[in-house]
Formats: sequence, structure tokens, C-alpha cells
Amino acid sequence: MSTTGGNVIEISGLRKEFAVGRGRRRRTVRALDDVSLSVADGSCLAVVGESGSGKTTLARVLVGLERADAGDVVLAGRPVAQRPRRAERRSRARDIQMVFQDPNGSLNRRRTVEAAIREVLAAHHRVTGADARRRVDELLDQVGLRPAHARALPGELSGGQQQRVAIARALAAEPRVLVLDEAVAALDVSVQAQVLNLLAEIRRARRLTYLFITHDLSVVRQVSEEVVVMRQGRIVERGSTSEVLDHPRHPYTVLLRDSAPRPGWRPRLSNGSDLAEVET
Repeated sequence: MSTTGGNVIEISGLRKEFAVGRGRRRRTVRALDDVSLSVADGSCLAVVGESGSGKTTLARVLVGLERADAGDVVLAGRPVAQRPRRAERRSRARDIQMVFQDPNGSLNRRRTVEAAIREVLAAHHRVTGADARRRVDELLDQVGLRPAHARALPGELSGGQQQRVAIARALAAEPRVLVLDEAVAALDVSVQAQVLNLLAEIRRARRLTYLFITHDLSVVRQVSEEVVVMRQGRIVERGSTSEVLDHPRHPYTVLLRDSAPRPGWRPRLSNGSDLAEVET
């Protein structure tokens, strides 16, 4: 559980490279190039950019799924080691959890919802037995699910319900930070709105910090006070959400904003006619 004041995330000079291709075609791609940023405790910072901009790599380095080649990360006031020991990895996982775009990436389809959440409770808080069952019910209630959902397998749930379970599982660790990597991108628009409202409620109730990775600028307006724009592994612009989206300074931010569909937008054919008017 977080307390307000100060920065809960501080990143300085982060660099990450990947080797791609084979033989003579092998080359190095710099996914993160001298990235520095801070996130205030209790705030929501959105990170936007096209595919390949480095935003997901930033998230994976932050939670420990990737190891940076250079740079420093301070999480909840503690420097993060590049090669952490087991106790350090567990402590980091209690501080920061990640919710992925596809809940199938974090949920075992052969384990019930209750088993998935119990696993986190046992690992981080040694909660077992009847106490664990009560805690599972509490967490499901917090994400808008019923106790009966605890007995379900992921495949028996809708996409929105699966994502709610993934959120409950992340919350079971009682983190200070949630990293949400395109967490609503795969959901229908109506379900997406419900999950976004849920995340806002959880953030207020638990006073959490969010790092919200997305390509959808309309989502950014709903969830975040600040936004970072990434391009080719670098941060090209940062500011308040209204400032960056309404009065962008960098040409790339202007391009992102102008490329986003607007209300009433319809796809058009190359001859200029409205696709919706073409008979099939």
C-alpha cells in the first residue's frame, strides 16, 4: 500500500539492446536509449508510442522481466540490482506487479481462479487455508467478480472476466505500483470502459501508482494525469495529458495525435468515397 509524497519510480540513463537476425543479417537494435523518468507516488503516468517504440521493453525492465544493459532503477526508494538475488526479486515483486494485454500470458488455463490467486498470497504473504479463501473472495469482490468465479477455469470466463482475475492476482501481492501493458486493448469497447473505471476505483481506494502502457490516446485522456511519448527507444515529449495531447510540441506527438480516429470517423476508399456507402 502506498503513501503519498515523493517518487516511487526513478529511472536514469536506461539502455537496452537486442540482437536480431542471423549471420550477416544479424544486427543490434537499441530498444531503450538513455531513458530517464520519474513517477510520483500515487500518480498515473501513461507511456505512449507506436509498436517498437520501446514502451513495453521499459515496462519489462522495470518489473524485472528484462535486464537493462546500462542505467539505474530506484523503486520505492531502493536501488534495483541488475542481477538481484532471490530475496531481492521477491521484494521487487511485492512492490511492483504487471498486468498484461492477454491474461492468458499470466493465467494457467489448467488452474482455477482461486488457485491462481492463492499462489500469490502464499508466495508473498504466507496466507493459506481459510484465511486465503477469505482473501480470494475479497479480491474477487474488489474487481467486480463473485465468489463463485473462484472455482472457474480461465477458459470458462469471458475476456473481460479473465482480465479482472489478472488484476486481482496482481493486487494479491499488495504492490505499490501496477504496470498495465495495453491492459484493455484486447477488450470490447463497452468492457474496456468498465475495466478502466474499475482501475480508477482501485487506484483511489489503494492509493496505487500506475504506469499505463498504451497506444490509444483516448484511453490516455481517461486514466492519466501525465503522459510520456516514446519513439525509437527515446522519450521525445513529456507533460500533463491535456498539454501533450492538445498542444503537442514534438512533430512525432503531432503525428500520433492526428493519426488517432476521431468520433464520427469512417474509413474511406482511395477514390475518396465513404467505405460505409459501398455496396457489397
